[in-house]
Amino acid sequence: MTDSTQGIAGHRGLRGQILVHIKRSQPVTARELGEAFGVSANAVRRHLKELELDGSVAYGRQQRGLGAPANAYRLTARGEALFPNRYEEALKVLLQHIEERAGRGEVSRVFLRQFRERAAQLKVELADQPVEVRLQRLVRLLSEEGYMAEWDSRDGSIRLAEHNCAIRAVAERYPEVCAAERRFLTEVLAAQVERRTHITEGSNACEYSVTPGDLGGAGERSASDESPRELT
Repeated sequence: MTDSTQGIAGHRGLRGQILVHIKRSQPVTARELGEAFGVSANAVRRHLKELELDGSVAYGRQQRGLGAPANAYRLTARGEALFPNRYEEALKVLLQHIEERAGRGEVSRVFLRQFRERAAQLKVELADQPVEVRLQRLVRLLSEEGYMAEWDSRDGSIRLAEHNCAIRAVAERYPEVCAAERRFLTEVLAAQVERRTHITEGSNACEYSVTPGDLGGAGERSASDESPRELT
């Protein structure tokens, strides 16, 4: 149910895997990383020291259960920049130009049109497929675009998570893209989709709760029928 994340550029093997795990689970201790990869905490600390020296990770003291506080590691801005960003700077400049020429409403319509077209293609491809197949296809698509996506099912509930925002700077300036994405997921999955956590608000991932079932036609309604205010 999870994607096979490739190594981070410049950091292969265990070091690259450590970066990905920190990205997904930060803050995380050396002991927790060692348990995740079946190696000693000291082996992990050697990699963490190198990552700290090159400015990719930083740590803070954090209480974990009983006993003395432990060093818990997070990615720095440099570390976050190692993950895909889908040309976000060029996209941000383009959207600013559109906003200046045609107004904020046109920016919203650009997002809506893009997601509507993608949803239409996927709905044809996935017609009559169960939600699990739809989720697998979405996870593959989103991961190819740099979103480090995965899904799982626990106690009858479905969670879809994106551990990287490939256009974070754009999403922070134009939250309309996040609202349009949720609408896109709703249409493709033919399910109720609600965002639970948001990277732009400081979470490790954008997580969605997915509830399969009849939407009473809401999943088929064109996203263009919604105003930017309704999308938020």
